[in-house]
Amino acid sequence: MNVGFIGLGLMGRPMALHLAEAGHALHVWARRPSSLAPFRDTTARAHVSAAEVARHADVVFTMVGDAPDVEEVIFGADGLVSGLAGGVSPRLTLVDMSTIAPAAAQEIGAKLGARGIRFLDAPVSGGEVGAINATLTIMVGGEPADFELVQPLLAVLGKSVTLIGPIGAGQVAKAANQILTAVTTAAVAEALNFARKSGVDPGRVREALMGGFAYSKILENHGQRMLDRNFKPGFKAWMHQKDLRIVLAEAHRLGLMLPNTAATAQLFNAVVGSGMGEDDSISVLRLLEKVGGE
Repeated sequence: MNVGFIGLGLMGRPMALHLAEAGHALHVWARRPSSLAPFRDTTARAHVSAAEVARHADVVFTMVGDAPDVEEVIFGADGLVSGLAGGVSPRLTLVDMSTIAPAAAQEIGAKLGARGIRFLDAPVSGGEVGAINATLTIMVGGEPADFELVQPLLAVLGKSVTLIGPIGAGQVAKAANQILTAVTTAAVAEALNFARKSGVDPGRVREALMGGFAYSKILENHGQRMLDRNFKPGFKAWMHQKDLRIVLAEAHRLGLMLPNTAATAQLFNAVVGSGMGEDDSISVLRLLEKVGGE
């Protein structure tokens, strides 16, 4: 297939490379020329704008920071829509893999639908490691027929690909995912910090907890990274802060109480405010240590 990819950052870059390696004709564009460097030795074709990508691709993936970035890439000057004759296309399918608010995804989908352009929201979980290893969990919102069209492409990127419901449903699932991952990351950091401050080896504590009901993938993976003091970003702290902001805005709109999420969001606000926003989200451990006098 002729596939476009826009958003060649920490996760988008390896995802796009997987599509090229799978034999698809890949068309890419990036705001920063340095982001295109990994594609020079591939069959991918670099373009001068998102509009130019739209002229060559049947399916375009976007993987950018937040809803305003998605809007700009699609509807802005030299955006995807501007590359189409009259801004209309009966052939083009857009798949946004960014994490944005469900309402934003629904609004974008409605605008594109009016132009005859198919749209799915397909946020992911798994971080940079999942993107590199093509083991992402992909949560999709959209029409079943549109999902069927792009499912073979999504299967190249992830090990779990699920159609959740209509447009916006993928983002609801991702919001639920971020509740669990953020709260659990903070809980693991608290537990390991508590063990060490108590004079007990946190590594042995983690080893014991791995065999009981406290086990989680976050205790296994992030817990080990905390012990190793490996704060290299696989998922940056500011991204988790942004995602929790989306969750709490949705909770406010729905009149829901999310007390654990709200408290964890404050922790991530503090992580970013302490200058660790570009580090991995497990830097919440360093915040707890800092508050404890280290």
